[in-house]
Amino acid sequence: MTSYRQVLAVPGMAPLLGVSLLARTAITADVMALTLYVVLGLGMSYAAAGGVAAALTAGLALGAPLLGRVLDRRGLRTVLLVTVALQIVFWLSVPMLPYVVLLGAAFAAGLLMVPAQPVTRQAIAAMTTTHQRRAAFALESVQGELSYLVGPAVVVLCAATMSPGVVAWGVGAAIAAGGAGIALLNPPLRALHEADAGTAGRPPRRRWLGTRMIAVLIMAFGITTLLGGVDLAIIATLRDGGQVSWAAVVIAVFGVASVVGGLTYGALPRPLPSWLLLGLLGLVTIPAGLAPDWRWLCVAVLGAGLLTAPALSTVADAVSRLAPATVRGEATGLQSSAQNAGFALGAPIAGLAIDVSAPAGGFAVAGLAGLAAALTGYLLSRRSPARVRGLVAIPSETPAGTRR
Repeated sequence: MTSYRQVLAVPGMAPLLGVSLLARTAITADVMALTLYVVLGLGMSYAAAGGVAAALTAGLALGAPLLGRVLDRRGLRTVLLVTVALQIVFWLSVPMLPYVVLLGAAFAAGLLMVPAQPVTRQAIAAMTTTHQRRAAFALESVQGELSYLVGPAVVVLCAATMSPGVVAWGVGAAIAAGGAGIALLNPPLRALHEADAGTAGRPPRRRWLGTRMIAVLIMAFGITTLLGGVDLAIIATLRDGGQVSWAAVVIAVFGVASVVGGLTYGALPRPLPSWLLLGLLGLVTIPAGLAPDWRWLCVAVLGAGLLTAPALSTVADAVSRLAPATVRGEATGLQSSAQNAGFALGAPIAGLAIDVSAPAGGFAVAGLAGLAAALTGYLLSRRSPARVRGLVAIPSETPAGTRR
């Protein structure tokens, strides 16, 4: 684990990862908090709750690249202060808003969500050397898995003893505290050797949003499409067998396996291409629907879990390397948008497959979506004359003095 010790020894890295984990855990729980408020607080249907969740997700997908562009131009603290203020206003007002107003407010809150994940990725690219970066992004992917495991579960537990309005306030407070903490740390957006990059101005989008970057974004979309479909397929499979109460256990096994896989991958001496990891992820996902009960399903999802964090980390690493320093915020925002869009699409397509076939069809469609994205990424990378390992040109080793 020497590589992880080196990453955590970088000045400011450990505090940033800790504060970012708080913000990301709360952001992961925001949909659950709003769902419980609409269903329990307003007494409305789950379909109505899904409308609020969809509005928030649409705002996230549209807002990420816009916020990233502002990050590139105005700096970190300006964006964080504005987004933290908006989140405070939104979450404080949630228990007082009628449903129709809540729909629009949720979209605005998603549009101006605290950019904890993109900022963390930018900071990692700026603070680490090229040889440290893979381990650092593996830690970032593990952080994402932990937030996914903890955030929604804490909200559900709190909702059992508190009113849904108070739970919403708690989620908003955690998002605001995480954003304020990142602003206090103020990680730089560019490394020391990139500090003068802004004097040359922003490069035209066609220069950096080329074939390789598009390939990486497609694979980012494919990974989360697969993951969104798997979540629904797990529940459908267990419900079909009368074992839906074990869904939390299966999902927890999946998440723990992803954490283990991410930590293991980050410690390996050599990286693997994103398309290969995603292709393997798709292949091991397809047969998971054949599991006859929850115990075998726990075994069946281990392979997909072990490959999830590595696949996510290679995509984040590729985006950070392909994007010039002056547009890295916009690039990481596009990655977040691609991933949010994948999550939004994954459940519906898996659900359609389940409705017209069987629960196993959800796993099959999710795995095939991952394979299709991997194949597309591979073919696009082959078209690039400058392709190298992992879809990115690896620059010469340069100490990254500060975070971006």
